[in-house]
Amino acid sequence: MRVLVTGSGGREHALVWKLAQSPHASQVLAAPGNDGMAQARCFPAVDAGDAAALQRLCAEQQVDLVVMGPEAPIAAGVGDRLREAGVAVFAPCAAAARLESSKSFAREFMARHGIPQPRFAHFDSLAEARAHVRGQGPCVVKADGLAAGKGVAVCDGPAQAEAALDEMMGARRFGAAGDRVLVEERLHGEEASFYAITDGEQVVALPAAQDHKRALDGDRGENTGGMGAYAPAPLVDEALAKRVLEEIIHPTLSGLRAEGAPYRGVLYAGLMIGPDRAPRVVEFNVRFGDPETQPLMLQMQGDLLPLLDGAARGRLEPAPPQGEGAAVCVVLASAGYPRAFETGRAIHGLARAEALPGVVLFHSGAKRVGPGGPGPEGGPGGGFVTAGGRVLGVTAHAPDLAEARRRAYAAAGCIHFEGMVLRSDIAARGLAR
Repeated sequence: MRVLVTGSGGREHALVWKLAQSPHASQVLAAPGNDGMAQARCFPAVDAGDAAALQRLCAEQQVDLVVMGPEAPIAAGVGDRLREAGVAVFAPCAAAARLESSKSFAREFMARHGIPQPRFAHFDSLAEARAHVRGQGPCVVKADGLAAGKGVAVCDGPAQAEAALDEMMGARRFGAAGDRVLVEERLHGEEASFYAITDGEQVVALPAAQDHKRALDGDRGENTGGMGAYAPAPLVDEALAKRVLEEIIHPTLSGLRAEGAPYRGVLYAGLMIGPDRAPRVVEFNVRFGDPETQPLMLQMQGDLLPLLDGAARGRLEPAPPQGEGAAVCVVLASAGYPRAFETGRAIHGLARAEALPGVVLFHSGAKRVGPGGPGPEGGPGGGFVTAGGRVLGVTAHAPDLAEARRRAYAAAGCIHFEGMVLRSDIAARGLAR
């Protein structure tokens, strides 16, 4: 089987890495891919959002399955166009993708179908939104549309909420995504990421993961696309996973079927687990998360490809995948992320990090430069330079969480580039349980 992964980040690198291990995969392709994807044949001129170019590529390369990585092309209907051309696609239709592309749609959908969530209100007017938050205590302000995981402000009170509204709606930091905003009840508890692979009816749940969204240690600072993750998350035991399936995943799938938008792909529920152990939906995503996919792919044993292919074709076999041990991903980012940052900084120590036991480096914002440019150890032979906010996902697998964390940080300690930042507390909460 020839498999095409669309996208260029660390999530897509992790999917490529895992799918390339399948005995059913004769070749893995990536569009556009990135310079670190040694396991795939990359097509850097083909954009993940260009349906016509992807359709031509699928025909030329006789692609059997497309696995879509980023959310924006899914929401824009790229997968729908490919399916119309007869290509099997692992991603939901654009109508179902509104669960992520419009937070107000998702909240109203959950209200219609009795899915547990926080209280919320949405606004198209900055003045009305400002007036609303002046009477609120702690709350969460969200841009309604897609903002690459960064259009969320967790606010301690009205002053912070008004500042967030001014930035989203007034300054338009997230562009059209902030034309409408939601103001939500601030939930308390512990977050978890729950992944369900589905053909619309049958479901295979992956081990729960835990992401670290805030930029700084102790869950302080701005929301980012994710500064690290680990799997499995001890917070989500078998009983809680059963509740999530019964109270959230299956009602969501049946609600989408009833509304004419059956779901095939991976449904990612970002959850808040309250002190009473009751799960509530913080957000839905319609694709694999980044960076949770990185540790999930290392922790998962067995073949991922039949699961994705079965879901895409409507014949998922509901046999749960086997996991082994634990995995931790530590994101190395450029100083200034998630706001302005500089690129082109030489990355040193990659070979030393990759030589450590259990370690895999997933590239998300790194670019290869040729001879004469900065080398991996500063020499003339060429190497990688930074090309994004999140540069690398340093990921390690081990028999237990403590050792996986130790290995990940040991590998991160081998790597250096000017302005490199990272959190030092990834997976600490899991170890404390």
